[in-house]
Amino acid sequence: MLGFSARRALPKWRTDTFWRARGPLLGDDAEATLTAAAAGAKTVALFVDTFNGTFERENAIAAAQVLRAAGYPLHIVSKPQGHYCCGRTYLSCGMVEQAKAKAGELIDALLPFARAGVAIVGLEPACLLTLRDETLVMGLGERAELVSQHALLFEEFVARESKAGRFKLKLRSADAPILLHAHCHQKAFGAVRPILEVLRLIPGAEPELIDSSCCGMAGSFGYEARHYDVSMQMAEAALLPAIRKARNAIVVADGSSCRQQIHHGAQREALHVARLLSQLLVAPLVVTS
Repeated sequence: MLGFSARRALPKWRTDTFWRARGPLLGDDAEATLTAAAAGAKTVALFVDTFNGTFERENAIAAAQVLRAAGYPLHIVSKPQGHYCCGRTYLSCGMVEQAKAKAGELIDALLPFARAGVAIVGLEPACLLTLRDETLVMGLGERAELVSQHALLFEEFVARESKAGRFKLKLRSADAPILLHAHCHQKAFGAVRPILEVLRLIPGAEPELIDSSCCGMAGSFGYEARHYDVSMQMAEAALLPAIRKARNAIVVADGSSCRQQIHHGAQREALHVARLLSQLLVAPLVVTS
């Protein structure tokens, strides 16, 4: 009746969202972060998107754990009555004005950090990279341009800081080979190499990139009954067979849609790179619900 395929399991809504989590690692207030940045300290503004904050809060918590463990005080970009959205979901459905309103609100929240030179770090490729693409042609002016210059995916930030000698973690080795599926936005924006570089920070790791195209989920596309068969054909072209073949591998996929498709088609749990790093931390910090 709603156009969704009955062959799909829909994501489950949760009450224990990221924004309801508690613990010392979940961020400083904005003023403290801006003050630290002005003093030349390492700082991060973490933008937690709707998907990772609502459906998979473990990824957002993991990112905070990893950043804190590497010595980065961070501010969680949020608001008292909810959280910020990049507008991607509206844009994918052709609701341009609604998307522009959401994106503008987010950019206004991020602008003070961009002006202070603070890195704006995001987890979901489709959301974070909206700040480097679509928002620049929405008529949002110079503020969107400035924010775009400081917007980085988690793996881009870690790779950059590691090369500069500022990002150091004590990690255990992984107990299995690592298989990587790159999100379409990572491929389009040249962000595949950084995630491979980050995975190589794991002692002894030799990550293997799956030679695949789109996973076939593409947001709501794969959920729709009229697209389900095409979605699965895309996944079966290379992605799912590669995962089934590597039965003991740790599968890494940063895209929410990609992880859902992998779970549906291969009955395997794929991990965001932040979550894998968090699992391998020698002494992770603790978050309570």
